[in-house]
Amino acid sequence: MNALMHFVPRWIKSYPRDRLAADLLAGLIVTVLVIPQSLAYALLAGLPPQAGLYVSIFPVIVYALLGSSMTQAVGPVAITAIMTFTVLSPLAAPGSAQYIALAACLSLFSGVLILLFGTLRLGFLSQLLSRPVVSGFISGSAVLIVISQLKFLFGVSVSGSNSWQLIRSLAQSASSANPVTLLIGGAALLILYASRKCLAAALARIGLAPAKAGFVVRLMPLLVVAAATVLVVKLDLDRRHGVAVVGNVQEGLASFVFFVPELATLRLLTVPALILALIGMVQNITMAQALAIRRRERVDANAELVGLGAANIVAAFYGGMPVGGGLSRSAVNVAAGAQTPLASIVAGVAMFGFVAAGTHWFARLPLAVLAASIVIAALGMIDVKAFRQAWSYDRADALALLGTGLGVLLFGLELGIALGIGLSLATLLVRASTPHIAVIGRIAGTEHFRNVERHGVETIPGVLLLRIDESLFFGNLAAVESRLAAELEKAAATRDVVLIMSGVNRVDTTAMEVLSDINSDLVSRAIRLHLAEVKGPVQDRLINSPLWKSLSGEVYLSVNAAYEALARR
Repeated sequence: MNALMHFVPRWIKSYPRDRLAADLLAGLIVTVLVIPQSLAYALLAGLPPQAGLYVSIFPVIVYALLGSSMTQAVGPVAITAIMTFTVLSPLAAPGSAQYIALAACLSLFSGVLILLFGTLRLGFLSQLLSRPVVSGFISGSAVLIVISQLKFLFGVSVSGSNSWQLIRSLAQSASSANPVTLLIGGAALLILYASRKCLAAALARIGLAPAKAGFVVRLMPLLVVAAATVLVVKLDLDRRHGVAVVGNVQEGLASFVFFVPELATLRLLTVPALILALIGMVQNITMAQALAIRRRERVDANAELVGLGAANIVAAFYGGMPVGGGLSRSAVNVAAGAQTPLASIVAGVAMFGFVAAGTHWFARLPLAVLAASIVIAALGMIDVKAFRQAWSYDRADALALLGTGLGVLLFGLELGIALGIGLSLATLLVRASTPHIAVIGRIAGTEHFRNVERHGVETIPGVLLLRIDESLFFGNLAAVESRLAAELEKAAATRDVVLIMSGVNRVDTTAMEVLSDINSDLVSRAIRLHLAEVKGPVQDRLINSPLWKSLSGEVYLSVNAAYEALARR
């Protein structure tokens, strides 16, 4: 019995009974609110609508039991849906048996990778993608989502393998748009946009509490879906005016389908699965940490990966659609009053009951309204604020964000994120290869040293104090040599050079040899080379090197010690 209790989640062992009612109610509310979203994201992924409902059952429960976040909710999300569609649509016809099988393989492969990362405690890998790159990727994907849904809003058929072809095809087909579909989709767009932008403030003005106002705003998509469905049924719009609807949603529970992917399929999906895993890791951990900070809790990044990976593996066998930590889904969970993962378990069980008997209610739901809800959600993913902030703070990061977003639009998801990572790495290399180097002096009456170009400082004639604010490696030595030569040319009477190493965390072999050459060159010019504030790990490596043994000057513990000693001389 004690051995079994080891596998019981900690939150269950110490579950506070006073939270039971809140969790039960939150789970039921979340189930109702995410049904249209689950249908929409399945269609966005190119899968049958019921797939989104299926993966809102057991994968949700598995994550609740294995993850560490108290309020994070997983399920079908926009970013994984568009990635699934973009990756698989060139390989098979969306909705076909082959396409469904590939989607299940993608979910399984990415889930295994995420689970492996979590088991091996590699949660830090989520930090390999900088926030600007992730923001650019999500913003670019959001634009792709909007483009992909325009055909449903216009009620036309389009073709194309990339965004520009889809836009061109849509422009050519716009004249044959279905006016009734356009009216329904446009009205849904306006209502959903207005409710997101203005409804909460309007409700607050009439005295409704902010929490309740937020809940009403999140309830609006469901109300719009219900109203549109009733409208279609009452006026028979699908049969009389050709309004496209969801159609038959398979009723009843799906069975678990166990399979082993073929080696050729795994090779085909290796890169997409890795990208899906990385994006899923970043999104899940970031969201879980943000929610935990609000509640003054802590999350375990590796446990999060184990939970998300296991959820995707289960989704592969039951539903066949990749899942992730959803921003809107988690927001609904929190707004509904969820206190612990029990709310997600209740939501999974409630969805189980709905799928068993209630899916026929959505058969005549107009696709234009689902598209409108997806478009509104996608527009919220376009992070203009992040670009403005990056542009005002660091232009290189802003360009990485913009390059990633444009790369996704122009070249696809894989090349887009590869371009973003490439830009980030290029930025790092440029910065590391052009280190900040400052000539410094002492502020009068203190032991503080500052850049001579920024502060009024004291200097010693014939002594050059040069601070290097970067680790020394083969890529930035030319910049160091060039700056040293320039300073010696300006001060021909220099007899002592002090390299201040407070910002140097590592000196590689090439750098050690180049410093030795600099030392020899300075000796030939009757100039002594000194070192100051060498860090312990750096000194441990240098102490047995040729540089240390042949150094013409001294090694000082502090810059002030060097300054005092050389001033006395």
